[in-house]
Amino acid sequence: VQLVESGGGLVQPGGSLRLSCVASGFTFSNYYMTWVRQAPGKELEWVSSIYLNGYTTLAGSVKGRFTISRDNAKNTVYLQMDSMKPEDTAVYYCAADTGLVASRQLTAYTYRGQGTQVTVSS
Repeated sequence: VQLVESGGGLVQPGGSLRLSCVASGFTFSNYYMTWVRQAPGKELEWVSSIYLNGYTTLAGSVKGRFTISRDNAKNTVYLQMDSMKPEDTAVYYCAADTGLVASRQLTAYTYRGQGTQVTVSS
């Protein structure tokens, strides 16, 4: 089983990035998918989840700027990040579970990736 995140990097404030998380080793379409992030020196923060039917939820801090989506044919979940702010700087993790966990604790999920670094700075 693997969850592999990609798409992180350095972006200027106001810019955009799209993160991808490719899953393997389990039936992706049967899993709720979630993004969690951890800023330097801070606790983990739940960012967004997408249900099996495509319904999405977002943290208030990113609502209106981030969009989560999934492509079951590609076993991939995405996080489109627009109008980015310096406070979005963090390591972003994707996680999977058969139930709706919506927790900031990565250990609450059945599967989780290794993370990808996102830095928002001028």
